[in-house]
Amino acid sequence: MDININDIDTVRLNDAGDAIEIIDQTLLPERIEVLSLADQHDIWHAINLLQVRGAPAIGITAGFALYLAAREIGGEMMCDSPDHVIKESFFKKLAEAKDYLNSSRPTAVNLSWALNRVEKVAKDRGDDGRKCDCIKIKEIIELMKKEALDIYNEDIEVCRKIGEYALTLVKKGDGLITHCNAGKLATVRFGTATSVMYLGKEMGYDFKVYCDETRPLLQGARLTAFELASSGMDVTLLCDNMSASLMKSGRINAAFVGCDRVAANGDTANKIGTSMLALAAKRNNVPFYVCAPTSTIDMSTPSGKDIVIEQRGGDEVTSMWYKHPMAPKGINVYNPSFDVTEADLITGIITEKGIIKAPFEKGLEALF
Repeated sequence: MDININDIDTVRLNDAGDAIEIIDQTLLPERIEVLSLADQHDIWHAINLLQVRGAPAIGITAGFALYLAAREIGGEMMCDSPDHVIKESFFKKLAEAKDYLNSSRPTAVNLSWALNRVEKVAKDRGDDGRKCDCIKIKEIIELMKKEALDIYNEDIEVCRKIGEYALTLVKKGDGLITHCNAGKLATVRFGTATSVMYLGKEMGYDFKVYCDETRPLLQGARLTAFELASSGMDVTLLCDNMSASLMKSGRINAAFVGCDRVAANGDTANKIGTSMLALAAKRNNVPFYVCAPTSTIDMSTPSGKDIVIEQRGGDEVTSMWYKHPMAPKGINVYNPSFDVTEADLITGIITEKGIIKAPFEKGLEALF
């Protein structure tokens, strides 16, 4: 029986609560395979190797991963008292697990945001004023599990709200363009930038959707085009360097992209090539919207210049998708995974709490 990608959550905690289930995105669109991960090293590699990707999905995975780490740590550290562990030792090992998971990818703020959030509920329970050196590990683990599940459930609602706000900016029959994958495969279900498309389909908007191929990892071709076509949408794929030509033809009414981090001044980091799309949109008077859950907003980062951009291996450019290498052997390769779109190129930032327009500093500050 054929499996529709839209019938499976991108990431979830299994029913037994002892493993994370993810769609292996490195195999798409040829094969849909769900991986079950419990070991911290396996989870780290799944994030690092892009088996799970997209800022919200990475955050959800990280939240579940830290809960699973607490289960593992707790099982190794029982005190003389039943279900108790030494507080100081537990939190030391938990911090080590958090730092390890946080090292898997540097740019998406959701990773550290989710890890800090799940760790905080554990620390708050451990620092409840009791003088005992031990803590009730089962209580703490259950609290961490609940917090991780809350992050998962909130993502579904957040994405839907982003889509509802985005629908107020478009009309039926519009042509919409997106870059990379800020779809359900980057979240749990609706996506951020694609939520307007999914909700529009539900409501009969009949959008014409255009997906940038998104080199070098082809997330637009392999993931966005795949998931939207699987849902029955009218989708057209184009190479990244064709977007300006398409906009000049008059077929694009708005651009919607996701992001991995929003700086305090409104600069945003997203998949490499996003800034080129924004420049083309500005030149052609096409509104350019960044869809950003508040969890992606990092007020501690003043501007895009302060965002660490992940650099990836050259083989993604020279040989990954080719039967034979398509570049000279030993050639130097520049392969940043993300770029920064400056605030002055952005028409609006769409969050689950509303649409923010320039001056972005004031609007973003007001959210918090």
